[in-house]
Amino acid sequence: MNYTQNHKISQITPSTLIVGIDIAKDKHVARAQDDRGIEFGKRLIFVNRMHGFQKLVNWAEDLRKENAKDHVIIGVEPTGHYWFSLAYFLVAKGYDFVVVNPMHVKKSKELDDNSPTKNDTKDARVIAQLIKDGRYSVPNLLDGIYAELREGVKLRDQLIKQLMTIEGRIQNHIQRYFPEFFDVFGDWEGKAAFSTLRLFPFPSQIKELTPEEVLMKWKPYVQRGVGIKRATKLVEAARKSIGIQIGIQFAKRELDYLLEQYELYKQQVEQLDTELEALGETLPLAKQMMKISGLGSTTIALFFSEVGDITKYSHPQQLVNLAGLSLREHSSGKFKGQTRITKRGRSRLRRALYSAIRPLVAHNPTFKALHQYYTTRSEKPLKKQQSLIALCCKLLRVLFVIGQKQCEFDGSKLLSGLNQKHLLQAA
Repeated sequence: MNYTQNHKISQITPSTLIVGIDIAKDKHVARAQDDRGIEFGKRLIFVNRMHGFQKLVNWAEDLRKENAKDHVIIGVEPTGHYWFSLAYFLVAKGYDFVVVNPMHVKKSKELDDNSPTKNDTKDARVIAQLIKDGRYSVPNLLDGIYAELREGVKLRDQLIKQLMTIEGRIQNHIQRYFPEFFDVFGDWEGKAAFSTLRLFPFPSQIKELTPEEVLMKWKPYVQRGVGIKRATKLVEAARKSIGIQIGIQFAKRELDYLLEQYELYKQQVEQLDTELEALGETLPLAKQMMKISGLGSTTIALFFSEVGDITKYSHPQQLVNLAGLSLREHSSGKFKGQTRITKRGRSRLRRALYSAIRPLVAHNPTFKALHQYYTTRSEKPLKKQQSLIALCCKLLRVLFVIGQKQCEFDGSKLLSGLNQKHLLQAA
């Protein structure tokens, strides 16, 4: 992966044929030019099928031979998921495949004709021009175990999203029909609370029972932790409930369906987590990374599902940029705005890092000492949230070094360049 703008520009030479492609759902548009922006041939419209892809390859090869070029670089503006098949096809054919930022395409399309007009033919030329200027990036097309991990993590996110939706609907149901339920149970997912929702979720059903009968119905599901006091409190709350008392028949059906879906999604997430952890443990260097105290196998699996083969990166800043953790600043003259992270990167990777750094700060001596140092140092101390973000970047650099040098984690090296006296006081 190229890192600097100079490296990217140096790949565009007088012998390079540049092909820009505007991606759509069914039909794509391609235009070709050289390193000076001189266009070759007519535009090509090809369908999103195998014969369309082959038509693109034949068209590009004909232009390459006609214009005495020996190198072809093909770039696209990534639109949804429609570009994936073309990307894997061209990479398998041995072509250099790159992507341009959609925001760059949007902001630079008026440079040639000073017009806000947008169409597929114009966009294809703008994409080719951006590639000519080195304003592109090489996509991280995963394969093998890394591709399996990414699909597994994507499926897990979908299940978690559905699970959260179901949880919200269950709580909505409780608030409508038995709002006093939460005066008795702090958490509806507890065994006694869940069995109550299963057996007799409405106040009209509970009022007909005695506390002893409620307790007897709980017994098969709850072995300990609840007694006659909780059952009495539930019955009293039901007798004073202000919940809705109409539409009970199908409201019960709705709640039964929601509870079944909740149990199903929860079981699927647990099974998926087990499989992802087992798959993550087979990754190269995963064992060295999991030796970091506080870093779990799930985090490692999430990390590799977004990053892929870490040996393909040449600098840790690439990982920071990929996670959207690089800093941006707005300043002009004497005005200096706040410095924030760009968030232009993989949100799933950023979320996984933030979720991982909190237990590291709590339980890992090295990261705990660093957090204390960052927040209490005499010069430019960081706020707690700023320190956590800085430590996310630090964690990325640690994982990069482990992946590149195939070494064990050594916390003393992270602390070696800091003010030792202040560090000892913080620790």
